[in-house]
Order: sequence, then C-alpha cells, then structure tokens
Amino acid sequence: MPRTLRVVQFGITKKSEAGMELGFFTMPLHPPGANHADTLEADLKQLVYLDQLGYSEAWIGEHYTAEWENIPAPDLLIAQALGVTSQIRLGTGVTCMPNHNPFYIAHRIAQLDQMARGRLNWGVGSGGFPGDLHVNGFDPRSGDNREMTRQAVELVLQLWEDPKPGNYKSQWWDFNIPEPEDDIALRMHLKPFQDPHPPIGVAGVSPKSETLTLAGERGWLPMSINFVPEQMLVSHWSAVESGAVSAGKTPDRSNWRIAREVMVADSSAEARKQALSGTLARDMEGYFLKLLPRSKMMGLLKIDPNMPDSDVTVEYLVDNIFIVGSPEEVSEKLSALKENVGGFGTLMAMGHEWEPEGFWKESMGLLKQEVLPKVTA
Repeated sequence: MPRTLRVVQFGITKKSEAGMELGFFTMPLHPPGANHADTLEADLKQLVYLDQLGYSEAWIGEHYTAEWENIPAPDLLIAQALGVTSQIRLGTGVTCMPNHNPFYIAHRIAQLDQMARGRLNWGVGSGGFPGDLHVNGFDPRSGDNREMTRQAVELVLQLWEDPKPGNYKSQWWDFNIPEPEDDIALRMHLKPFQDPHPPIGVAGVSPKSETLTLAGERGWLPMSINFVPEQMLVSHWSAVESGAVSAGKTPDRSNWRIAREVMVADSSAEARKQALSGTLARDMEGYFLKLLPRSKMMGLLKIDPNMPDSDVTVEYLVDNIFIVGSPEEVSEKLSALKENVGGFGTLMAMGHEWEPEGFWKESMGLLKQEVLPKVTA
C-alpha cells in the first residue's frame, strides 16, 4: 500500500542542523516534439511541489538548440516560480556565459535577485551542448568558451561592485557605460539584492576539473555532475581543495553539491522496474547515451576505464551509479556515498518528466521524508 506523504510548508533549515540538504537539478528533459507550453507548466508544477515538500533548492538548465533540454531562459521560469513558491532557493543551472553579453546578463541577474529577495543562486558555466556553442561561433576544442566565461563572470562582478564609465571591449563584446548625469539620475544603478551578489555555483565534469579548482579559489559553490562514479567525485573535491589552498582559503564541504539520479519506491523491485522502463530510461537511451559518445564523454560514466562503451547501458548505470531502491536501500546507498567521498552538503536529485505522476511524487516525497532523516541522523 502506498505511503501517505505529508505535503507541508517547511522553514529553511540550516546545514549545520540538517547535516545534508536535499535539492533538485532539472535540465529539464522532455522528448522532442513535446508541447512547449505544456512542458513549461509541468516544470513549474514540479518546483511548486518540491517547495511544499521542503526541498532547499532547485537549479534550472539553459539550452537553445537542444530539443530534449528545451528551456533557453531559466531566469523566466525562475521569475514565474518565485510568485508561487515560498522557501525554496532557485538557481540558473547554469547561465552559459558564451550565450550572453556581460552588460545585459549583469542586469538580468541583478533584477532577478531583487525579485527573489535573496532566494536566488547564480550558476555560471561555459556551455557544453555543441549546437549552442556553434550559434556563437565557439569551438569547444579551442577552450575559447571557457576563457570567455572566465572573463565575462569577472566583468559582471566588476560591474556590480564598481561600474566605471567607459568602453568595455574584448573579442567577445563591445559596450559602453555612460558618464553619470546626476540631474536626471543617469547611471548604471542596478545591483543584486544579496550582498555582494547571489551565491555563485559552477559545475564540474572531468577529473581534477579546472572549473572546480576555480570554485575552491573563489569560494563558489562546487557542483558535481550526475553521471560520474564515486572515484571521480573524490577527484572533484580534490580539485576544490587544491584551489582553496592556493588562495589561502579553507574549503567547506557543506557547500559541495552532488547531483545524482535517485528513485525511491516502497520496494526495491518496484523502484528498479520504474528506473529501467520509465522516463529515466527513456531519457538516457533516447538522448544521453547518444549525445555523450559524440562528445567523447562516455569515459566519464565508467567505473572501469577499459570497459567498452557498449557496456554502458541503463541497467549498468542503475546498478553502479544511480541510486535506486526502497527507502532503506536508498538510505544505505546515500550514506555510503557520503562516507566514500568524505561528506558533502547537498544532494541534488535529477529532474525528469514525472510520468506516472503519482509514482514520481511519492519518490520525491520518500526521499525527503524517509530517506534524508536516516542519512542525516
């Protein structure tokens, strides 16, 4: 018999009290041809439900030419969600800087933070989807998208702190900030609500990620991708530590976010059946296991680097990387993950279409109400 889940309003829980927070990361994922109005409504409803369950945060992806990942403007969905949620922090996951002019994105994020009154996280990144990089003429093999991102984020922070008048020009942008005219209050004036700015999050993929090293240097929120085995997660934190030490900082594991595919059901058999036959399997087989080989990224998913790509199946992922099972089994797996990587602050459950809706709602509820208390006890 299905459990009766409590859908209640929770206050914001401090990490020091909870030991580990529970968040959400959504690309989102919808099959090609899906009605955009319907999928946007469904994505919003997920955020509302997670807010009611007491999830601490949710991050929304940005993609322009990926029909599977069909939100190009996560800031617009966040703005809509702010009016129908009360406690969940919302973040761009991520703002792909090669898609944006730093002057305009500085204003959009500052305004969004004002609208959020401090409930905003700002995820930034260099982009990874081939079509999106092609739109703006970036060759990912050159690393230009990463260098542009580094410079653009630094410029946004500079504009928020001290927007000096003058010309700002690089190979990627060219804009002017006018001299102030006090009598008509002409100046660049908009700053974020949070002081000095929203928490900045960056996602790491590869071993010894340069991005995560930068997170350690700057004190930003490090986020680890959902596909990688535990041994690679260990290298992710090593990168954060090395960056922090180089900057004379002490890294805080409570800031580390780890994304994982998680599915919880009353029985392990039911959870496994849904994982292998439902929307999770559809998204992996129909999209990611086709996309990742083209980007030469299949090695990231392997617990044995010598295993052939053909062995990386949904069943392999469910058995070795994803966290699937009954509340008891998932609690054990999460506790083991936490111990094996040395501890982390927030588990980010990955988003998919909630079909069947009742199953997915129960899964997200069990994760919050039965699994998390066991893991943090």
